[in-house]
Amino acid sequence: MSGKTLPVQLDDILSAAIRIDGRVCRTPMVASVVLSERMGVPVHLKLEHHQATGSFKLRGATNAILSLTREERARGVVAASTGNHGRALAIAASAEGAVATICMSSLVPENKVAEIRRLGARVRIIGRSQDEAQEEVDRLVAEEGLVMVPPFDHPAIVAGQGTLGLEIVEQVPEIGTVLVPLSGGGLAAGIAAAVKGLRPRARVIGLTMERGAAMKASLDAGRPVLVEEVASLADSLGGGIGLDNRVTFAMCRDLLDDVVLLSEAEIAAGIAHAYSVEREVVEGAAAVGIGALLAGKVKSLGAIVAILSGRNIDMEQHRQVINGDAIHGKDAA
Repeated sequence: MSGKTLPVQLDDILSAAIRIDGRVCRTPMVASVVLSERMGVPVHLKLEHHQATGSFKLRGATNAILSLTREERARGVVAASTGNHGRALAIAASAEGAVATICMSSLVPENKVAEIRRLGARVRIIGRSQDEAQEEVDRLVAEEGLVMVPPFDHPAIVAGQGTLGLEIVEQVPEIGTVLVPLSGGGLAAGIAAAVKGLRPRARVIGLTMERGAAMKASLDAGRPVLVEEVASLADSLGGGIGLDNRVTFAMCRDLLDDVVLLSEAEIAAGIAHAYSVEREVVEGAAAVGIGALLAGKVKSLGAIVAILSGRNIDMEQHRQVINGDAIHGKDAA
């Protein structure tokens, strides 16, 4: 796909990097000895869960807030979230004196809801899906004049997430394959635009859960489609991509080299390996790269980077996974 036709281009990501500099951490990149031996090529882990909010979402939220006018920030911002975007937006908005309202479904884990409330954002729990939460966002925009800062389908969000891709290329110049958690596509689209803009031959692979993967279903259908949202260990990857998706669907369609699906057991194995071998606590969505490598679902002729995208897992659930007591999300079959 030509860079001229991308909704978000490399220059947008470079500008975002300048804008958020000093407000977002440059996260570590570490080599995994065990995974490198298993794969026969260097495997690196991008420790994005070390961000202040515990996930990559702070990049996009900060870039989006700083891109708003003073008048827009004064009106207040609103977003639907599965948890991590809400946490990031609460912090980014507060830093600029704006009030954030976060709409979430009842499937969002209580630990994430509680943290967003603690950060001073207004919280609204609506329905049992991201799509239902988005309906409340639309109402607040129309009736109260709030400014929507969506979790993924927005150029400033995608550009902000893409700064992670710039760091990957800087830290692993010989990159062959990047493994990216895939949900609404903001992270995957931004990273793919950055990595392929600098390393055209590198492969970018999206990873998600087997059930309720809206972007995968949409890519297969050739257009955005509705998918039933179900509970999963990778709860941050749940939710739809929006039937009127304007940015991330096209970018994922044209830039991703593949999308790989993982079972709940494979996601659990990723969480367990991250903890017992790599000494990192990560949530299910962040463990999909490791899970795919352990399951033999990814091959690469060059260096691999797996993004550990977030750590905001309920610690009781984490304990159960580590002890082998639970391999799937609540209510999952």
